[in-house]
Amino acid sequence: MARTKEFNEDQALDKAIEIFWHKGYNGTSAQDLVTHLGLSRSSLYDTFGDKQQLFTKSLQRYQQQSQDTVKELLEKSENIKETLQAIFKQAVIESLEDRITKGCFMVNSSVELAMHDEEIAKIVKSNSQTMEEVFTNAVKKGQEAGHISKQLEAKVLARFIFNNYSGIRVWARAGERNKQVYDDIVKAVFSVL
Repeated sequence: MARTKEFNEDQALDKAIEIFWHKGYNGTSAQDLVTHLGLSRSSLYDTFGDKQQLFTKSLQRYQQQSQDTVKELLEKSENIKETLQAIFKQAVIESLEDRITKGCFMVNSSVELAMHDEEIAKIVKSNSQTMEEVFTNAVKKGQEAGHISKQLEAKVLARFIFNNYSGIRVWARAGERNKQVYDDIVKAVFSVL
């Protein structure tokens, strides 16, 4: 008779996200996973497979959660430009308050692994395409409402927004603590919009 799992897989994945996000794939040992997730090695491997499979599932969960959050904010928005400003403001606050310099799990994974790991590269590319689409739709909505300039195509602005948003996360990972640096980036982004 098979034993019933005594843990929640989603909660375990959330814990895996935390440790991988903080230490990266290569910096996280099997023992780190066992300790942080509070699972035995057998439970960990029976449920998620190897470290690579756990990392991939964790990154996919992070991707879905992050996309859903931004998409929902923008779809409900009455003023896209103000909502984008709030999204950037939150990224700056998180970057300044992050004492362990996590940055963005997706961006970190892209830099650490996408060049060498085809599966991670696919996830990163899919994330970029989805976020570009989300931002493009939002910019179109903002342009139609007169809140965002029509000087550039919505897709061009969406790529610009996403690139700068990701850039803020890179600065955070590098340990940037100067608020003025982030304020300058945000100011430049919104001068274009």
